[in-house]
Amino acid sequence: MEELTTTTTIGGGRRLRHLFMTMFLTSFGGVIVIPAMTDMTGMGSVVMTPLIGNLSDRYGRKALLTLPLLLSVIPHVILAYSRATNFFYAYYVVKTLASMAGEGSFHCLALAYVADNVPEGKRGSTFGVLAGVGSASFVGGTLAARFLSTALTFQVAAVFSMIALVYMRIFLKESVPGGGAMTQPLLKEGQEPCLQQCEGDSSNMTTGTFKKLPSVGDLISMLKCSTTFSQAAVVLFLNSLVDGGLMASLLYYLKARFQFNKNQFADLMMITGIGATLTQLFFMPIIVPAVGEVKLISMGLLVSCISMFVYSISWAGWVPYALAGCSIFGVFVRPSICSIASKEVGTTEQGMIQGCLSGISSLANIISPLIFSPLTALFLSDEAPFSFPGFSLMCLGLVLMAAFFQSLMIQVVPPIAVCKSSSNHCTETMV
Repeated sequence: MEELTTTTTIGGGRRLRHLFMTMFLTSFGGVIVIPAMTDMTGMGSVVMTPLIGNLSDRYGRKALLTLPLLLSVIPHVILAYSRATNFFYAYYVVKTLASMAGEGSFHCLALAYVADNVPEGKRGSTFGVLAGVGSASFVGGTLAARFLSTALTFQVAAVFSMIALVYMRIFLKESVPGGGAMTQPLLKEGQEPCLQQCEGDSSNMTTGTFKKLPSVGDLISMLKCSTTFSQAAVVLFLNSLVDGGLMASLLYYLKARFQFNKNQFADLMMITGIGATLTQLFFMPIIVPAVGEVKLISMGLLVSCISMFVYSISWAGWVPYALAGCSIFGVFVRPSICSIASKEVGTTEQGMIQGCLSGISSLANIISPLIFSPLTALFLSDEAPFSFPGFSLMCLGLVLMAAFFQSLMIQVVPPIAVCKSSSNHCTETMV
């Protein structure tokens, strides 16, 4: 379609600039309060992200982006007004509910918005840039939190969150899918998911919106119907399992092993954040076209696996600082997986596919601390079965190794484009 062509060439860059600015503002507002108040998450995000992503496929990305941005403002405003006990409890309740409804939703909607406006060949690079903007907001928010008082921190967070909401509503253009699918959808209106994927009748290759809300059955059907998506989902789950376990165990390990304090741990996080920002913003757009998403995933997992094994046997306090630089390879994984998954569905299913990936990641982040926190505590105590303080980190390395071998089995099948002279869009069938 003419509108799609214009969007992906001239108007697409302008739209994405507004999306990147919205991402930076809202992430900055969230990150700046992390040192003062730990974020509350729950099982609600596992359910809500696919739901919100699915609704965005029908009602547009901008309309649904308003929900997580609005929900992020309210808790900050409460503590910006007062930090009295009653306001703290109100913050706790509202933040918990907001996290259940909007945790992870913004990022999955942003990824779907990028997929709407960027052709398949450039999605991997653009997803990396989007992640780099998020990493830059993490670095900026962490630095700002060091120089602001606790009271001022929440006020600044509230202001940035409100600016992000207003900026998005004014400048971000609506992205309503439905103008010609670029790939055959996994799910179609009124059909069983797996049945339609196995059909060979090209006359049924139309893209429709979902009339039913996403369910576990829909996700299972997508996993069965697309081998590529199922393999990528397994890799994402394992990688997210490691991310959650690392955050739950690394601080305790470094404190027990090398007497690290919170400032030293914050320095490690800053090194990692700066490295991730530079890698995603400047190097990933160059590397993705050269080697492809699949090889980039495998490379990132392999380097991360080796780094984790070295972490587990760290012999000096400088080793974690040296390994922090290697973490830049790990940031390739998530954007590349999202790019691969986005190419497996049509334009009216981008919200649901990204929401499902966010739900899988959230589920792994919930499960991981339940496994690795007790394991870390056990091997750092006097009751450990054997002397190996970094045993939990070695287990994380084994999980990364499993993810690496799984990534080697990902087969991305190139689509065959069939252009119709009667219109300006291409419908692609999968080989």
